[in-house]
Amino acid sequence: MSYTIEGNTGPWELVIGLEVHAQVTSQSKLFSGAATAFGAEPNSQVSFIDAGFPGMLPVINRECVAQAVRTGLGLNAEINLWSRFDRKNYFYADLPQGYQISQYAHPIVGTGQVEITLGDGSTKTVGITRLHLEQDAGKSLHDQHPTKSFIDLNRSGVALMEIVSEPDMRSPEEAGAYLTKLRQILRYLGTCDGNMDEGSMRADVNVSVRKAGEGYRTRCEVKNVNSVKFVMQAVEAEARRQIEVWESGGTVEQETRLFDTQRGVTRSMRSKEDAHDYRYFPEPDLPPLVLDKDWVEQLKASLPELPDVRRARYVAMGLTPYDAHVLTLEKETASFFETVAKGRDAKTAANWVTGDFFAALNRLKRDITDPPVTAENLGALLDLIADKTISGSLAKQVFEAMIETGKAPGVIVEERGLKQVTDTGAIEAAVADVLAKNADKVAEYRSGKDKLFGFFVGQTMKAMQGKGNPALVNEVVRKQLG
Repeated sequence: MSYTIEGNTGPWELVIGLEVHAQVTSQSKLFSGAATAFGAEPNSQVSFIDAGFPGMLPVINRECVAQAVRTGLGLNAEINLWSRFDRKNYFYADLPQGYQISQYAHPIVGTGQVEITLGDGSTKTVGITRLHLEQDAGKSLHDQHPTKSFIDLNRSGVALMEIVSEPDMRSPEEAGAYLTKLRQILRYLGTCDGNMDEGSMRADVNVSVRKAGEGYRTRCEVKNVNSVKFVMQAVEAEARRQIEVWESGGTVEQETRLFDTQRGVTRSMRSKEDAHDYRYFPEPDLPPLVLDKDWVEQLKASLPELPDVRRARYVAMGLTPYDAHVLTLEKETASFFETVAKGRDAKTAANWVTGDFFAALNRLKRDITDPPVTAENLGALLDLIADKTISGSLAKQVFEAMIETGKAPGVIVEERGLKQVTDTGAIEAAVADVLAKNADKVAEYRSGKDKLFGFFVGQTMKAMQGKGNPALVNEVVRKQLG
């Protein structure tokens, strides 16, 4: 059933589109050689071009263009071999030139699509309208001085990809799933780090509401939302506000709003500008951007394996769709799993990574980039189980010891004498001892109480401190009980 919000006049449908600003991963800015590293001293990464000095001419950064093309290819989108930069004119303190060099009528990437997976396992395709390149503005700091605003131009001129979706999403969940998937694709491609908390990826959320069967009503844009959770909350809050306006006899005005994360409401920021308000015209200091078809094909051939393809491969290896989904969410997790699973049983590797290993990460509040156990050592632990050096239950003890000591599993097994006992004589002696001590239960078992079999196996394993080979213990117990 489709998602609706119940108002006083019945159900309302949501119409959602996202404009995502993704900072391009590159060593220097879109039109200058200034550095792009996050967290540098304010105004320490600013060239004369970024500061808007008169007479400074922009020069396009080839790597930024390549990153935009790679992203377009990863979004199954059309790559425009001819595109053009335009000037978008507006005046703001952190925009020193008084205009932004952007793309408007002729973007570098045209229509594409992203497939999203929802909580119930269903999938949906969200259309991409376009992707264009533009330079970022600087940053205004209003909390450094009681009466003045400070300006940091480090971000000024950094390359951004603006990825505009079609208004295809109909619920907060769909908007969240789309943003999550888009971030995942960009991170796999290496074209944007997706660090929303650092502002290198942020979303403008366009929301409108309508009754079933209606055309589109007026939309509002909620600017600069910087987390998936806040995007979902902003959609819900803005939709409810608009429903209230329409149902009270008012009219929703097209405007730009901000999401107040503390109060969970949107607030008016300014009336929405239209394209003519920005007085777009072709950028006079840059020629049109013309791409070589062979170069685009080379970029296509060098793309990494994308999440959907990798997920399908994992399912083909015997993993459940859920495990395949979890393991491919982050590129680093997938790489970790690949190392653990290489040359080993994929399902066992997946169980250990998503089970004990993930539990340890959560418990220790560690990240996959700083794992408590290396992928190589976890793989070596699986080898010890596979060749019956240790049992599965002993492996869990060894794993905890690996976390505590940082040592390889083989070393821990040797040091602690944890090798599994496969000596039939030793197992036979242990079983005989257990049966002798529990003669009453042996009699019960022989009179038809089959359930006691597990008791004898458990007692033998306990007596052998978990080191008995489980299959052999079972076999010997069965034999001695007759």
